Amino acid sequence: MADHQKPEKDGFSGRTTNDIADFDPPHKPKRNKFALACSLLASMISILLGYDGGVISGASIYIKDDFKLSDVKVEILVGTLSLYSLVGAAAAGRTSDWIGRKLTIVFASGIFFAGALLMGFSTNYAFLMVGRFVAGIGVGYALMIAPVYTAEVAPASSRGFLSSFPEVFINVGILIGYISNYAFSKLPTHLGWRFMLGIGAVPSIFLAIGILVMPESPRWLVMQGRLGEAKRVLEKISDSFKESQQRLNDIKQAAGIPEECDDEIVEVSKDHRGEGVWRDLLLRPTPSVRHILITAVGIHFFQQASGIDAVVLYSPRIFEKAGITKDADKLLATMAVGFTKTLFILVATFLLDKIGRRKLLLSSVGGMIVSLALLGVGLTIIDHSDKKLVWAITLCLTMVLAYVAVFSIGMGPITWVYSSEIFPLRLRAQGCSMGIAASRVTSGVLSMTFLSLYKAITIGGVFFLFAGIASVSFVFFYTLYPETRGRTLEEMEEVFGTFFNWRTTMRELEKNKVEKKQGQIQMGTTTTTSKN
Repeated sequence: MADHQKPEKDGFSGRTTNDIADFDPPHKPKRNKFALACSLLASMISILLGYDGGVISGASIYIKDDFKLSDVKVEILVGTLSLYSLVGAAAAGRTSDWIGRKLTIVFASGIFFAGALLMGFSTNYAFLMVGRFVAGIGVGYALMIAPVYTAEVAPASSRGFLSSFPEVFINVGILIGYISNYAFSKLPTHLGWRFMLGIGAVPSIFLAIGILVMPESPRWLVMQGRLGEAKRVLEKISDSFKESQQRLNDIKQAAGIPEECDDEIVEVSKDHRGEGVWRDLLLRPTPSVRHILITAVGIHFFQQASGIDAVVLYSPRIFEKAGITKDADKLLATMAVGFTKTLFILVATFLLDKIGRRKLLLSSVGGMIVSLALLGVGLTIIDHSDKKLVWAITLCLTMVLAYVAVFSIGMGPITWVYSSEIFPLRLRAQGCSMGIAASRVTSGVLSMTFLSLYKAITIGGVFFLFAGIASVSFVFFYTLYPETRGRTLEEMEEVFGTFFNWRTTMRELEKNKVEKKQGQIQMGTTTTTSKN
C-alpha cells in the first residue's frame, strides 16, 4: 500500500506519476497578499483622477463667481482636463516601455503634484488653465499605467479583483473631492476653491514614496531581458511556486525566449521589446489584434458616452435642475453620489472573478438604460411643471444614485479590467493608451458641451440621449465581447479573432482543454497501473 502512495517515474519521459486522487480539482489557493499590496499601491494613483473630477464639480461654482465666468468658460475649465490627459496617455505607453511601469507611476504623481499647486495658486483664468493642463498630463499617465501594472502583477485567479482597484480608487478620489467641496465651502469664495484644488497635491507625495517600494512588473523585466529578476518577482506575486513557473514560461514564450533558458540576463529581439507596435496595432494587425483593439476602444468609448462624467462633473447642476436650490443641499446630494459609487465599486471587486466580466457588464448596462430613461422622465416632468413636485425630485435623486450604483458594479471597473488584460504583451501599453485616448476624447467632448447641450435639447433630453447610447452599447457588448475570466494574459489571443463567432471559438477551446486533461489522466492511470 505504501508503494502505491509514492510517486513513481514513468518509462517514457522520466516524469513523476501519481494516483488518480492527484488529478482531483485542486484546492483554491489563498489570495497572494504581496500581489494585493502591490495592486493597491499602484491603483492609488487613480485617486488623482477621481479627486480632480469630484472636486471640480463643486469648485467650479465658486470659480465662476470669483472670476465672473460664463457657462462656456466653465465648460472649458471642467472638460479640457480630459483632453489634456490625452497627452499623458499617449506618452505613457512609450514611457512605461522605456523606464518601466513603476517609475512611470512615480512620474505621474510628480506631474499631478505640480498641476495641483499651480491650480491652487492661480490668480486668473489663464493661470488656472495652465494648472489644468499640467494636472491633465499627470492624470493621463495615471489612467494608462495603473491598470497595466496591476494586470501584469495579478495572478489569473484574482486578476479581476485586483485589476478593478484603479476604478475603486477613482471612486474614492471622487468621494474625497466631494467631501473637500463641502468642507471648504464655508471659507471665503476666493480661498475656498483654491484649497479645494490645491489640496490634491498632498496625496501625490505619499503615493510617489510608497510606490518606490514596489517591484517592477515581471513582464516588463522580461521584455528588457532581465529574466532572473522577473523570476524572483513572480515567485513573490504568484499564488504558488508552480504558478510562478507557468507564468514565467508563458511570458518567455510571448517574448520569444526559449522555455529552457534560465539565464539571469538574456537578449530580447527588438520585435518583442516594442519595436513596430503601432504597425502591428493599426497598419497590419492580425484578426485577433483587430478584434481586441475594437473591443478595448469600444468599451472605453461607451463608458464615457453613456454619461458618467456628465453626472460626476455636473451633479450640482443636475440637482439644481431637479429642484434642489441651496448650495449646501446640492453639495450634500453630490456627496451621496460619491458614497454610492464607492460602495458599489467595492461590491463589484468581489464579483468580477466569481460571476465573470460579461454577465456583470451586460447587467450593469441594462440597469444604466433603465435609470437614465427614468431620470430623463423625471427631469422632463419637472421642467414642464410650475409647481414643486416632491415625488419627481425624489425620483430624479433616486435615479442618479441608481445610475452610479449600476455603473460602478459593472461598466466602471470592467472597462479597466477588460482593456488591460486582453492585449498581447508587446502591444499592451500602447493598446491601453488607445483605449484611454478614446475615453478621454469622449469625456472631454461631453464635459465641454453638457451645459450647452441641455440648453439646446433640455436636461431631460440629454439623459434620454445617454439612455439611447447605452442601449447601443448593450448590443455591441453582447455580440462582440467574450468572457475572459480565469484565462492567463498570454491565452487571450486564442479567444479573440473570430469577432461575432467568438462563441464557437470558445466552445472549441474548452473542448480541446477537456480532451487534453482527459488524455493526461488516462496516461497517468495507464502508467501507474503498468508499474503496479
